[in-house]
Amino acid sequence: MRIVIALGGNALLHRGERPDADIQEANIDRVTTAIAALALEHEIVVTHGNGPQIGLLAEESAADPALKAPYPLDLLGAQTQGMIGSLLVRALHDALPGHRIAALVTHTLVRADDPAFGRPTKFVGQVYSRKIAESLARRHGWHIAKDGRGWRRVVPSPSPERILEIETIHELLGSRALVLCAGGGGVPVTADNDTGALHGVEAVVDKDLTAALLAEDLKADFLLILTDVPCVYADYGTHDAQPVLDATPDDLRRGGYPAGSMGPKTEAAAQFVERTGGLAAIGALDAAYEIVHGRSGTLVRPDLIVG
Repeated sequence: MRIVIALGGNALLHRGERPDADIQEANIDRVTTAIAALALEHEIVVTHGNGPQIGLLAEESAADPALKAPYPLDLLGAQTQGMIGSLLVRALHDALPGHRIAALVTHTLVRADDPAFGRPTKFVGQVYSRKIAESLARRHGWHIAKDGRGWRRVVPSPSPERILEIETIHELLGSRALVLCAGGGGVPVTADNDTGALHGVEAVVDKDLTAALLAEDLKADFLLILTDVPCVYADYGTHDAQPVLDATPDDLRRGGYPAGSMGPKTEAAAQFVERTGGLAAIGALDAAYEIVHGRSGTLVRPDLIVG
């Protein structure tokens, strides 16, 4: 079975942890354990989030007095792909001896007129108190929004239109490689209408929506979205919260999940299932093997046809 795995950005850096390199290296063991168990039985493509990492790089860049201007988000996204890709390649090399493993810096085409550029919703970086977040917003011209009990920077998140390296990914899979690609949703670029020239844009593409597009283009059998909760919950964060263990795309869309957290995950799963007739699931990183085998997580399946 061909499985596309979408790792949450907190897979390497958990909420509230210091963004140190050694902490991210230590956390990589949980990720590789989850991936390796599936790679022994299935064909695997992995993509990952980069919210904590790109936020850290953006803050460092904005505060660097040696720079005339901070680095744009597209270039910072490319940096996170390289860093996280390298950590994963090294760890998987040890966990899966004899496997071919390739990490590919990937670009995602977006529309220059996407309305998301006027409505920043994608959380990046650390969680701050409101006072510190507002101070950073004034200093750097950032948009901020409430995230749980704290505040974080939000940036535009345009919809992915096309993954530019998709043919290369097909070729790598044909050589039986485990492929790491489209990290952070891919480096966001637009194409000039006249020349086709590519231009980076100040945005972060949602990795779950890119993963759904990637899974569709690769004709994957299963889209596995891994996060820090065991499944989707209706009324999450309230006393009435209930686990959603089985759902159709329509069920998920009726759930009204928030744009900054579970919303993109449920929409990505719904899109993949609707467009391909395949299966998707959302659940916890440590339960990845059990999710694929139907013993954990939220399974998203096609609507039953009656008649």
